[in-house]
Amino acid sequence: MQPAAIFNRSLAQLRGMLEKIAADGPAALGARLHEDMLPLASQVRATANFALRGCCPLAGLPPISFERDEVSYAALTAQIDDTIRYLAAIPPSQFDGDAARICHDRAGFADIALPADEYLNLYILPNFYFHFSMAYAIARSHGARIGKGDFDGYHLYTPGFSFEKN
Repeated sequence: MQPAAIFNRSLAQLRGMLEKIAADGPAALGARLHEDMLPLASQVRATANFALRGCCPLAGLPPISFERDEVSYAALTAQIDDTIRYLAAIPPSQFDGDAARICHDRAGFADIALPADEYLNLYILPNFYFHFSMAYAIARSHGARIGKGDFDGYHLYTPGFSFEKN
């Protein structure tokens, strides 16, 4: 499976979750799991940006971001939509490169240079899913009506179901 398809599927799930979270109002955008962690809006931005930080070098493209200065559900949704469109436009054959080619990025304060396979599987995917999971966890911890099916698109539970109660 091509990286763009992996990211776009999860980004579409994130977009759907944002629509549900938005129904509860803008307060969740600044919510955090812990005071030293990024808020929901930043977790969503980072999720979209990691998809691009992964796909652009793997496809031999210059880095790009569709992040906006505005912090709103509309701006986050637009960033996700633009990211999905951009990734979908990359021909799958463009990812067919030497698995040993070196990809560069910055991880916090560390400069990294990894072979393409390691870059994608050991750096980009874990960070993409970390930020995606944090966005989900923040939203859930602030009462958003989302569940595992919203996250992965496969799980289905009846309303009110809980493994803890049943």
